[in-house]
Amino acid sequence: MKKITNYLGMALLVSGVFSCTDLEIEASDSLITDGFAGVADIQSEVVNLTNSVAGGALANQESLFALNEVTTDEYIVPTRGTDWGDNGRWLSIHRHTWAPELFDIIQPWQQLNAVSFNASRVISPKSVNTSAGDITELKAQARFYRAWAMHWILDMWRQIPYRDLGLPNSAIPEVLTGQVALDSIVSDLNIAIADLPTVTSGDAISAKSTPTKAAARLLMARVHLNKHVYLGTAPAAADMQVVIDNVDAIAGDGYTLAASGDFFDIFRPGNDVETIWWSPADAGPRTWLTLHYNQNFPGFNDGGGWNGFTTLAEFYDLFEGAAETNYPGDGQEERRGVVHDPTSANEDNLGIGLGFLINQQYEQDGTPLDARENVGGVPLVFTRETEQAEYVAPQDNALLETSGIRMLKYHPNEEGGDRRRHIVRYRYADAFLMKAEAMWRMGGDPTVMINDLRTTRGASVLGAVGEADLLAERGRELYQEMVRRQDLIRFGQFSRAWNLKEASDETRFIFPIPIADVLANPNLVQNPGY
Repeated sequence: MKKITNYLGMALLVSGVFSCTDLEIEASDSLITDGFAGVADIQSEVVNLTNSVAGGALANQESLFALNEVTTDEYIVPTRGTDWGDNGRWLSIHRHTWAPELFDIIQPWQQLNAVSFNASRVISPKSVNTSAGDITELKAQARFYRAWAMHWILDMWRQIPYRDLGLPNSAIPEVLTGQVALDSIVSDLNIAIADLPTVTSGDAISAKSTPTKAAARLLMARVHLNKHVYLGTAPAAADMQVVIDNVDAIAGDGYTLAASGDFFDIFRPGNDVETIWWSPADAGPRTWLTLHYNQNFPGFNDGGGWNGFTTLAEFYDLFEGAAETNYPGDGQEERRGVVHDPTSANEDNLGIGLGFLINQQYEQDGTPLDARENVGGVPLVFTRETEQAEYVAPQDNALLETSGIRMLKYHPNEEGGDRRRHIVRYRYADAFLMKAEAMWRMGGDPTVMINDLRTTRGASVLGAVGEADLLAERGRELYQEMVRRQDLIRFGQFSRAWNLKEASDETRFIFPIPIADVLANPNLVQNPGY
């Protein structure tokens, strides 16, 4: 394999056109000299990487999240009167009609390339500052972050710009694709696995907010599970075995499925046996984006929710339980959650349920909520389906304001700023399901594994598990966790039609490279279809 020392997104070369975020270049760095001399403070640089991954567009409801969730059958963001229009931004993502100028494409491209470049500065042999003592683990963290960023870039654009920091700044960055890109990611992960600490499921939750062996192994499994998609080949048994081996190693560190009844506790700030890696990112955007303006947010977000994202009825119907409601006792499995029980006040849930919120919504004391007065104050009844995407006539106001089932894993009842800053990135159930899928792709039978998970989550057992069952189970378990786009592509379902989206084609499997980068770097070639 060609040795890759460093790389840099083209955004760094065309600062006159646009700029990357949070590069934090020191005065002695290579961007203003002919030779990179190494970073001055490795520990601070790694903290900056952690903060970059946890902040802004790499953790909120836009960009990276939107491109991997709103592009799927999990979400639609209808234009509700004058709200959520944004020049058609959200509907273009849902309908697969985006263009290279879309903000949500440009921003993550810039920020992911910034993460990979800054990680490369730390990894460089010229970065030898020892003020923090042994820097082996710090460099291993940087390798994990570089692999994480490179994997997203490969997955979403199939072309990874990189720069060798030993070359002059005037050199045009080369571009990694295909097997060379995969080899570079895997090389970083192998070193990270060797040098990162072993953190078990029973260790403090604070130890899981930075890269660990288990986190690197989960990413290694994910890369190999999707490898055939990136190469355009059939799945290879050797790659599936890598998936299985890494998941088994994660289990060896004590990670397992959360006990029955504890599913939504995984997404609270406390410790649990499933969380492998989490970011100290604000969970607010994962709650405000879907809840109505009038739902209860005392001390959390004055003025209520943002009333945007809703799920599709067909996705809701993947779960066991009554089709038209989701109140306690409607026969739902644990992962589907419940709407607030109107028969009893619950001081903990603010009148807001968990999972999938459908039909009448309530105050904390059980009083039925209404929509806003400016749409007639009609009952706040979340409908099964979003029947139209945009405002056409005045009578649409009430319909659009209350349309769609709301999806919620992070509850807005946590008090105090730091307690809210907890977004789960990797957890064991994802690894568990990757292993089951890898077994199936090797000709094995994953039925026992899938039924173990379903029994734990309060769902009935399946007589047999095939391709459609595996995809559906990943949807039921991992909604809102930024894996649905990859899953639909891997199972050949991403281009199909669903509510308010016509069938698309395979050019939409990947995104366009921002035009400024294509113009600035002759080594980048615009992706087909754009």
